[in-house]
Amino acid sequence: MLKKYPFLAIVKYSNIEYVCVIQNQDNDVTTIYDYNTLHEGDKSEFLRLADQWWWESNRMIPINIFLKNDWKPFAYCAKTLISKEVEIIDGHCVRLNELSTKRTKRKNIQLVRKPDS
Repeated sequence: MLKKYPFLAIVKYSNIEYVCVIQNQDNDVTTIYDYNTLHEGDKSEFLRLADQWWWESNRMIPINIFLKNDWKPFAYCAKTLISKEVEIIDGHCVRLNELSTKRTKRKNIQLVRKPDS
């Protein structure tokens, strides 16, 4: 399933495995959208929109921010987990705190004027 839908992840939490899209993970919490709790009629739209996010974004922006109002109907399947107890078995994970650390570092150049002789 992960080969067909590369945006999905498998997460283990309290001995339960979730097939999900990870919204964001930081030091304290991990927020996921649990595929198995979706209503049957929502599953195809969930996969379609997640596929759109996967191919049209840089994959570093959380899905709910990228898709905004289109993603709101899936808020009911969001789960917030304690990051210390989360094990990401396979799949893509979004971490907003990495976004700022991956920026290129600026170099400071200081010009020194030669003293007149």
